[in-house]
Amino acid sequence: MENGSTFFIVDSKALPDVFEKVVLAKRLLAQNKASSCSEAARMVGISRSAYYKYKDRVFLYDNKLDGSIATYYLSLCDSPGVLSSVISQMYRSGANILTVNQNIPVDEVAPVVITFRTGEMTIPEPELRKILSSADGVMEIKIMSGR
Repeated sequence: MENGSTFFIVDSKALPDVFEKVVLAKRLLAQNKASSCSEAARMVGISRSAYYKYKDRVFLYDNKLDGSIATYYLSLCDSPGVLSSVISQMYRSGANILTVNQNIPVDEVAPVVITFRTGEMTIPEPELRKILSSADGVMEIKIMSGR
């Protein structure tokens, strides 16, 4: 433990309130609800020095990320509206899209990688894949990660 960092997952009830307040202050800054570290610290009720002491060492664990992220590689026809149609269908299924990366089309085929959260989906992920596979302009879907 002397040379490197060791990480623990600890229930917040076992920690001093300052750690939770530092996370809240960081969120206020990220969402532009506070214009400075001093303002964010004041808004959550901690000193500026407490904020600076812990800001790079305290992070909120996002349990929504546990096993509920999938990444698809899609080959789409280079036609107007195809990607928009895919994204719309994913929205209707309750998928929370995290990233969309589309490359320049080659031979009128555009490679697209979409990463999304599956935890709030209203249909099973395999059913979404089946729906997307049958959509106009979707030539191929491969699962890069997820289920």
